[in-house]
Amino acid sequence: MLGPLLSSVRMYSRASVMNEAGPIFSAIQTKLASAFVPTHLEVLNESYMHNVPKGSETHFKVIVVSDLFEGKPLIQRHRMVNAVLEEELNGGVHALSIQSKTPAQWEANSTVRPSPTCQGGMKHEKKSS
Repeated sequence: MLGPLLSSVRMYSRASVMNEAGPIFSAIQTKLASAFVPTHLEVLNESYMHNVPKGSETHFKVIVVSDLFEGKPLIQRHRMVNAVLEEELNGGVHALSIQSKTPAQWEANSTVRPSPTCQGGMKHEKKSS
């Protein structure tokens, strides 16, 4: 069951950002699939949109649709995702955008919010040093 889901997510990522799935991407994908058994899962490496070296795995967006979110407020859902990805967030992941929905919410509105443009974070940090 998870095999086809993970395969389709990986292909989506390659098509959308034109790079291979790296180890952090793969860890995020595997952990979310295991923890939430989602009906829909997208993991997007958006690092290419930011002022980081090519091939970086620092900025991610995840869309997780799971029955486990039923009856839980948004902040609790985000805490659940953050807890599952604690190792990655304490490591090299600089930013994580989370869209967490129940299957009914996803069915009613499957719109994925666009990510903001890069504000040049690393560029600003280097100037102020």
